[in-house]
Amino acid sequence: MKIAKGFGRDVIEQASKDLSNWGRWGADDQIGTLNYVTPNDIVNAGKLIKKGKVFAMGLSLKEPIQSGLFGGRWNPIHTMLATGTDAAAGNQDIPYPYLRYADDAINMPCQSSTQWDALCHIFYGDKMYNGFDAGLVDARGAKKLGIEHVRDKMAGRGVLLDIARWKGVEWLEDGYAITIEDLDGCAAAQGVTIGRADFVIVRTGQQERCLKQKDWSGYAGGNAPGLAFETCYWIHEKQLAAICLDTWGCEVRPNETKEANQPWHWVVIPAMGLSMGEIFYVKELAEDCAEDRVYEFFFNAPPLHLPGGAGSPINPQAIK
Repeated sequence: MKIAKGFGRDVIEQASKDLSNWGRWGADDQIGTLNYVTPNDIVNAGKLIKKGKVFAMGLSLKEPIQSGLFGGRWNPIHTMLATGTDAAAGNQDIPYPYLRYADDAINMPCQSSTQWDALCHIFYGDKMYNGFDAGLVDARGAKKLGIEHVRDKMAGRGVLLDIARWKGVEWLEDGYAITIEDLDGCAAAQGVTIGRADFVIVRTGQQERCLKQKDWSGYAGGNAPGLAFETCYWIHEKQLAAICLDTWGCEVRPNETKEANQPWHWVVIPAMGLSMGEIFYVKELAEDCAEDRVYEFFFNAPPLHLPGGAGSPINPQAIK
């Protein structure tokens, strides 16, 4: 499926119909493509652990990534509530010797760093995935499709597609659209097969560029390399459980059309029910995969148990 840049709303509407999973797993289904993952898939994924090496893919919460063009979110704020200096000064011993301790708090939007999008995160018109009404998400949270429904589902076979390394560059240029041909070509070069129930992680290198240059301007909401709209057909055909990128929004920016903002989102979440991971830190994992030529691993990335949440911060794990 090749879709040229500059497509119209009709292409988005057709993809939403072609790729819809509404009703596929029942009228009340709330986990979408994670239904592809069976207990046997998880057992087999566990067999991929050969050397007991763990890669944490959560970006440091101290990185100021929300310095770009997207409003409404702020960087995590870490506040110390009690410290060792308090204890040493005797401030915790009044009115009598007390337990000396450190304590802290964090204030952050659920999607301001490495995170999952919940299936209630994106609406198509006035509907969510599986036909649920958008009005079911109100000031008290989501009554359907909240992040809590996938808290025990994010485990299985993970596969890294290192597009940047395959292309022979440190990072892809902003605006580079990763095509179906790119995904298949990279998988073939790496000697890995992509299929049903996989958690696919795509490396563009954009995040590593920001870290290296100490410049996050534009990362959140600006131009970026990412998945071309046509890849929604590839994801559906492969029956992926989830897809994750090292970018802020997974799909390529600027948008491939002037008729919709982030058109790929319009299809993969509300029509397909695809779990999407964003802002994944993959540097060390990618380096290890390049060294041992093993691009598959056990993947685990549970969200917080936040009933009604539209997303959740995570620290994903790849275990080889």
